[in-house]
Amino acid sequence: MTNPSIIQIIAAGLFSVLITAGPSPLLASDRPNIIVLLSDDLGAYDLSSYGGPVETPTLDSLANSGARFKEFYAPATVCSPSRASLLTGRHHIRSGVYSWIHNSTQKSHLLEEEITLAEVLKQQGYSTAHFGKWHLGLPTDERDKPSPLDHGFDYWFGTENNAEPSHRNPVNFLRDGEPVGEIEGYSCQIVVDDANRWLDDHQKQDKPFFLNIWFHEPHLPIAAPDRIVSKYGDLSDRAAIYSGTIDNTDQAIARLIEKLKALGVYENTLIIYSSDNGSYRPERNGELRGKKTFNWEGGIRVPGIFSWPGHILAQNPLEDPAGIIDILPTVCGLLNIEKPTGVHLDGTDLSAYLTGQAPTIQREQPMFWHLQMSRPIVALRDGNYSLVADPDYDLPADNYFQEAWIPRIKSGGYQNYRLYDLSKDPNQQHNIASEYPEKLEKLKAKLNAINESIMHDGVNWNEK
Repeated sequence: MTNPSIIQIIAAGLFSVLITAGPSPLLASDRPNIIVLLSDDLGAYDLSSYGGPVETPTLDSLANSGARFKEFYAPATVCSPSRASLLTGRHHIRSGVYSWIHNSTQKSHLLEEEITLAEVLKQQGYSTAHFGKWHLGLPTDERDKPSPLDHGFDYWFGTENNAEPSHRNPVNFLRDGEPVGEIEGYSCQIVVDDANRWLDDHQKQDKPFFLNIWFHEPHLPIAAPDRIVSKYGDLSDRAAIYSGTIDNTDQAIARLIEKLKALGVYENTLIIYSSDNGSYRPERNGELRGKKTFNWEGGIRVPGIFSWPGHILAQNPLEDPAGIIDILPTVCGLLNIEKPTGVHLDGTDLSAYLTGQAPTIQREQPMFWHLQMSRPIVALRDGNYSLVADPDYDLPADNYFQEAWIPRIKSGGYQNYRLYDLSKDPNQQHNIASEYPEKLEKLKAKLNAINESIMHDGVNWNEK
């Protein structure tokens, strides 16, 4: 929430950002390798371990041997903002990302001064590499934006946004910023091919690694091998192709895990899996209300799996809600190192909960969502309660974000508050705001306090 002393320091220009090692970090030999796996537009109920229709034995095995969250959340309901929050543990607006980034026409990008998970781990002696979709801004002829190399990654191989012309035989991959040309195969397998090659080369180094692997599947335009699609329906059936892309990704992850085992490092590797937002196919979000681009549960609820053999307990499902925004502080907690200091983290350290040292998550602030194109434009999750609201000012809900709207967003407020008890009404069908006026006012106060803090930090790209 808003911290007046921090705001005063920032305003005075005396603020500095430091990362310091904790009093008893894990010894270098005990530090786990870390892999973050992220799907693109995959729904809360796509995976078979979540009751979905797609065969995902690899991810199911990770879930069964590790921790699977029953209610896990993306930080936003579109691509770029979720990715910014994953890397920083901060609400995406604080880091300069208001909506999905159209790189060639917007100034927006992940601010270079933000401290990313890659930078935290690099300072602890990790090798770092990014594979797959980036979508946080890249340099153009007109704008000198930072690349993954400027955000703590030693190496990167991927795309600015989606795989083009589809997941099959993509032509737009870059390696450390240089075009690769057309690559035969499917995007998820291509990404794992490069990650496995990197792992082979990395064995020459006596240091742990962090792989950030962000798959393109099942984001449009979709493609998957016929032999996989045919398991789910006709080859022309869009739902079958969608399922095929997820199945193909699971098979690619299986190859990654086989490589880890062959190299003898699987047992000491922390693997985290999720999706950047809910599915654009409403039926793949179960009975949850809404879909991608909407701040209803269907737009923000995603799978959440954590696996680290011998450290993270097998717990299925974990009942307390958590989210992608918690990944950075949780990794710091598992390594017993200090989180980035001097910045406001919106995420919470889940390490004690994941390792069985705490029965519940002690969250310092509720989870909060803001997206210009969504109605409701904001949402808050506090315990069992969900609060949503609309803007009290005129603002287009266009898909293409206009940076000219930022001053209005930063100064605007909210109206038409609706309250839901997710323990009784997970589908958000029964607004109970009038029945619980005291609860409504308390949650409104929390929502507005978090909003004030975030908007204070949010950059105005019109002034850049």
